[in-house]
Amino acid sequence: MPDIPTRYLIKHYLKQIRWRTRRLRVVMRYSADELHNAPIILGNAMPKSGSHLLTQILEGLTELGPFVDPGFPPVNRSEGNLPLLPEKVQQNLQAMRPGDIRYGYIHAREPYLSLLTQPNWATFFIYRDPRDMLVSHVFYAKDMYEGHGMHDYYNRHLTTMEARLNASIAGVTEPGYELSSVRQRYDSYIGWLTQPGVLCLKFEDLILNRESTLGSIIDHLSAFGRPFQLSASKDEAIAILAAHIVPRKSGTFRKGQPGNWREHFTEGNKALFKEVAGDLLERLGYEENGDW
Repeated sequence: MPDIPTRYLIKHYLKQIRWRTRRLRVVMRYSADELHNAPIILGNAMPKSGSHLLTQILEGLTELGPFVDPGFPPVNRSEGNLPLLPEKVQQNLQAMRPGDIRYGYIHAREPYLSLLTQPNWATFFIYRDPRDMLVSHVFYAKDMYEGHGMHDYYNRHLTTMEARLNASIAGVTEPGYELSSVRQRYDSYIGWLTQPGVLCLKFEDLILNRESTLGSIIDHLSAFGRPFQLSASKDEAIAILAAHIVPRKSGTFRKGQPGNWREHFTEGNKALFKEVAGDLLERLGYEENGDW
């Protein structure tokens, strides 16, 4: 295991101190009992599917009750934005305390299925139309994040958006560049949709049906986890959560509009997607059949 740079160790320890300080402030504002009775909150996401939108919403809960935003990176990433080993991800999840709010990109498999569906957890999972996800992924890897594993491949090896989308759809196995197919990526997460106790949210609903979707988040907090009382009415809580949605504050924000794939998918992209993804769109509720 490579050595962790000193700057990241210092950053980690400072964030630990900040987390404990924030928990103490919540105790002083509410009480130790109220903090203890608050659910543990985890915002889980498919990559490039609205994780930062969900995070902004969940951060709004700190205005509504005894909740703590520790300010840590995703539970499955290091301070240097590198993937963590499964045992470290599990440790991060087990270290969460009542009232804590964190997020991550967690596959639907054990031990995570059992951890995130415990009675004192309120777990949310956000996903997105795979076609829009692919477009977002390509723009992010090509233009926005030079450290992405596909950055050089999309810029140096491929010359058109059609070719980049085809690579993202079918996957890449060239030495030095590895990317799972779109079907493989969704298969790693789709199991969350059938987990009792996990509120699954479509990215599109948070854009197009925001009020009712935010209301379902409030309802979920009341239905799962230990009993606790929000410090506002449901309508007020919805307004507060909505006010925390500021997409352009996200460093990965580009467009975020449902259906943007139509501006980029060619007929060739569509044909390849249907071949590789099979019935994925129907299973996710985005199409009734393959005639699109």
